[in-house]
This record gives sequence, structure tokens and C-alpha cells, in this order.
Amino acid sequence: MRLDKLLANMGFGSRKEVKVLLKKGAVRVNAQPVKDAALHIDPVKDEVTILGEPVVYKEFIYVMMNKPQGVLSATEDKRDRTVVDLLDEENRRYEPFPVGRLDKDTEGFLLLTNDGKLAHNLLSPKKGVPKTYYAHVAGVVTEDDALRFSEGVTLDDGYLTKPGQLRILKSAEVSEIELTITEGKFHQVKRMFEAVGKKVVYLKRLSMGPLVLDETLALGAYRELTEAELGLLTQLSEN
Repeated sequence: MRLDKLLANMGFGSRKEVKVLLKKGAVRVNAQPVKDAALHIDPVKDEVTILGEPVVYKEFIYVMMNKPQGVLSATEDKRDRTVVDLLDEENRRYEPFPVGRLDKDTEGFLLLTNDGKLAHNLLSPKKGVPKTYYAHVAGVVTEDDALRFSEGVTLDDGYLTKPGQLRILKSAEVSEIELTITEGKFHQVKRMFEAVGKKVVYLKRLSMGPLVLDETLALGAYRELTEAELGLLTQLSEN
């Protein structure tokens, strides 16, 4: 990796600003002063310091967000605000992307990372990573619906979903439910309920795989994953 790219990625300014630091002799690599911005280094093995302070290299970022409604699960959009727009500059530097998508009007758990391998493992159909949602549903949700979901339901395009686990929290004109599925088809939760003659009016994702939404996060807030949560993801990747 180029030295100026490393320093810029770690928050020491733009590449132009980093070159100024280099010219001033503020940067050392393995205790030797360096002024060449294009110098290639190993960010893991080489020791880099600025004014005597070590530069701690971090390759990947893992952020849990409580996504609000009205925001797109995308990295950029010409018209609407995206989840990446909600991040501060320090986190955006790592160029994270959302792992999977939540509809614009859906709230809740969203993971953002720049770790493509991890994202692939979480989204791979072969892994069958469970995702749990909480929803308000217009219509009386019954045990018959739960049975149908457990067998898989046929969507409007003829696709038969994999079995889902439907838990009825409140059965009323507007029911409250939790649903766990292992797929991520377009608008899947909404379309599953449409298949049984009902309509989702509010949807929130509670968890994805071993990661559970931190309910202390306000809508639009986010935090990096804890070491324990990262450990759970590592176990998932290894299985």
C-alpha cells in the first residue's frame, strides 16, 4: 500500500495534506524518516509514526446501524439520503456498504462494512443466515398463517419461499408479529403476508445471524461492533 494512501485512510488528512507532513519530515517508517509519498509499505509489518505517534492500521470497519425510515440502503443516490450519508467522515473514509438491503420505509438492524468476504457469507443462500423482523400487519394473523409460513408460501411471481418461523405477539385488526426467514428476496416479508391476504404496515429488522439490534441506538444512530460481536461473525464465517 502506498504510504500516502495509508495515512489518508487513517485520517491524517487528504493525500495533498499528507504530502506536506512528509516534506516536513514528520513521518517515519521503521524509525527512518521518509518523504516519498509513493513508498509502498506493508501496513501490518512496517511501523509507521507521525511526530513520534504510531499509526494504528485498521483494514476493515464493522458498523451496526438502527436504520430509520426514509433512508436508502445504498452507498449513494442522486435524490435520496443513504445510510452511508448518515455516517461521519471518519467512518465514510473506509468506504463501507450495507450488507443486504432494507426497504426505504423499513427500520432496524443494518450492518455496514467494507469486508466483502464477510458480506458474501452473510448473504449467501448456502449459509441460510436467519433474519428476524418485527411487524404490524393489517388483518388478523392466525395460527393457520403460521402453519402456512412454516411450509413456505408462494409469492406473486410463483416463487415458493423457504419455511419461515412466524410468532404471533398480538392477533387483532392490526396484528403484531415476529418473523424469521433465511432468504432475502425483494420485499419478501411484505410479499409473504400479501400471499395470505394481509398487509404489512410497519416493519423493523431485529437481527441478522448472531447479531441483534442494540435497542439503545436511536433511529439513525450507529456504533462499531464489539469484540464479542466480531467473534460471533468470525464463527459464522468459519462454519
